[in-house]
Amino acid sequence: MSEKDTLFQHQSGDPGSFRFDERVVDVFPDMIDRSVPGYSLIVPMIGQLSRRFAQPGTVVHDLGASLGAVTLVMRRALADRDVRIVATDTSPAMVARFRELLADADANGDPGAPVDVVEGDIRNTDFTNSSLAVLNFTLQFVPVEERGELLARAAAGLCDGGALVLSEKIRFEDEGEQERQTDWHHDYKRLHGYSELEIARKRAALERVLLPETRDEHERRLLDAGFSRVTRWFQCFGFCSFLAEK
Repeated sequence: MSEKDTLFQHQSGDPGSFRFDERVVDVFPDMIDRSVPGYSLIVPMIGQLSRRFAQPGTVVHDLGASLGAVTLVMRRALADRDVRIVATDTSPAMVARFRELLADADANGDPGAPVDVVEGDIRNTDFTNSSLAVLNFTLQFVPVEERGELLARAAAGLCDGGALVLSEKIRFEDEGEQERQTDWHHDYKRLHGYSELEIARKRAALERVLLPETRDEHERRLLDAGFSRVTRWFQCFGFCSFLAEK
């Protein structure tokens, strides 16, 4: 069970200091649920979307899998499909804990599609014979200049009729809207028990680590990468999820 996120009660928010280390792993489910509006809806809905786009005999990718929330829902949703899920994350601490959670699921008889958990850089992913790729709040941590190439390789490797799910924190071009959306997001955090100090410290720690872009930038890049249609299927404040179809 996840511990309560109190990290930024005790540590400073030095700019760019946020890391997915053991301390974050211990509190990650609580952190993301209390920090990302709609996360608890996005994850099961990705499971639903996976049933529409995952094709028998192909590979499904969870890119930046963290503790495997998306993989586990897709694993159950695709239990009757002949697919293999590859879940990749660069954090050794995340991968180790995810493997423990997956072993627990197997021990409890939780049925599902086979899963390979890979410790590695998602930019090195082989997308050959894939039908679905998921980047659930992951691309925002990839250098901006490398995002287009990653998406283009994903699109090229997807089967006809395949898709990519991209969830991201976005920024707004209009300064007034950006300010309002940020205020509303901070209200959400306050309602979920974060103090002003914790909000300020975490925001500073993520500076230069999480690099958001606008909705238009994401949609244009997905089309440029080779996808034929992009649908924004979810948004709550500054958090969006897009479905890009090949």
